[in-house]
Amino acid sequence: SLELIDFKNALEQFQNLVEKMIIRKTKESSGLYTKDDGEIDYEKFYTTTRTLFGSAVKDQNIQAFFRKVMSNFDERPEWLEIFGCFKGQSDGVSSPSKESMVVLVSEKQQITRSVVKRKDVIKGMVKVPLLHLTVTASQKGVLTVFSKQRKSFLSYSFYFHQDTAWITGCDFLPNLKYVVAVTESTVILWDYKSEESQSDGFVIKPMKNCLLCVCTVTMAEDLAKDTFLMGDDKGHVYLLTITSDDFIMKQSKAGKESQFKVLDSESFDIHKRKLHDDWVGKIKYFPALKRFGSCSTDSINSFVLDDIKRLEDHLPVKEFSVPKGVNAFTYCRKAKVIVTGG
Repeated sequence: SLELIDFKNALEQFQNLVEKMIIRKTKESSGLYTKDDGEIDYEKFYTTTRTLFGSAVKDQNIQAFFRKVMSNFDERPEWLEIFGCFKGQSDGVSSPSKESMVVLVSEKQQITRSVVKRKDVIKGMVKVPLLHLTVTASQKGVLTVFSKQRKSFLSYSFYFHQDTAWITGCDFLPNLKYVVAVTESTVILWDYKSEESQSDGFVIKPMKNCLLCVCTVTMAEDLAKDTFLMGDDKGHVYLLTITSDDFIMKQSKAGKESQFKVLDSESFDIHKRKLHDDWVGKIKYFPALKRFGSCSTDSINSFVLDDIKRLEDHLPVKEFSVPKGVNAFTYCRKAKVIVTGG
């Protein structure tokens, strides 16, 4: 806590220093200021910055920050830049030790091992920050979980054999610890942790319409169940809750499909509501808003944002019309805005 207080004080002094530089430069450009002994040149800026932050800052970052302030004082640089946080990785400088770092920047790691075959594409990718996982699903049925352990990625892949149906989206069920993926006619639930077989899981079928997207509804009410949303090619949005008991009680006698146990879709209480007059291109749940969003190329009911209860009670929903529809959307919690792309 003492180090944090010291850093806050140092940062405040640094920001005051930059503010003085900008004020003097502004007055100088307008002809209201004459140079005197109080001028902050590079040598003074360098010495003060080095005194405040020590070895946590590099000479080239100090020089670049000073040059940026002097050349364009109307746009103030972020203080993070003094630590080189916005520098590329091609500078050839080795990463400093953690003891000398004030701001720690995560390093990128490229996964070079191919997880899909030729003429196959990734159709869905989702990050699971709490478990340090990344889940991907390819169009032709390759589900992969990348687990970051000991600074290296371990992957668990499984190929879901199917005749003509393609995988159209995926997500992760945080409570049941299953990967959920949708195809044109089924819902896949893959237990990637299973030690018995890499293809252990369940398939929910039949689904009457072509499923195009899926997303998890983040709730911490019950650790023994998960809820997720799906969209189809007829404009319907589905709400489905899966519990651990469903894996035991609702298995079909139809046998196995790619070693997956079959669950009869008719045995589930699946809420469905038609919200769009065209394909549901994307669906997403926003925990901060406690609302879900769904979009379509439909020009009348282009974007819907409402509570998931609307899928059960069929009351009017909040919808927006955009010419030629909406293909993508996202929510920024900091700015409290939703952005759509058509």
